[in-house]
Amino acid sequence: MTSYSKHLLAIVAASAAAFSGIASADEADASQYAIQIEGARTRAEVQAEAARVPATRSTEPAGSRVAEPVKSSLQTATVRAEAAQALRLGKISSGEIGL
Repeated sequence: MTSYSKHLLAIVAASAAAFSGIASADEADASQYAIQIEGARTRAEVQAEAARVPATRSTEPAGSRVAEPVKSSLQTATVRAEAAQALRLGKISSGEIGL
């Protein structure tokens, strides 16, 4: 080994030792970044509040209202029979023909 190589190796070794001290100065689990929260409520209180949310939440989208079903005195069978009769008499079209 030449003198230059020895000096270069010594500089690299010293740099590695210096940087290894910097790298190990931190905790391995990065606990200094963990958020510390001080809460007054207990776990049971939070869980009870979370359980109440679905009971108070509406499944209806915000701003929309569903129309109340129309009350009718007609029976389904009667309406179907009248529609079939109208179709046979040609009063209404069937399929895509009427479009």
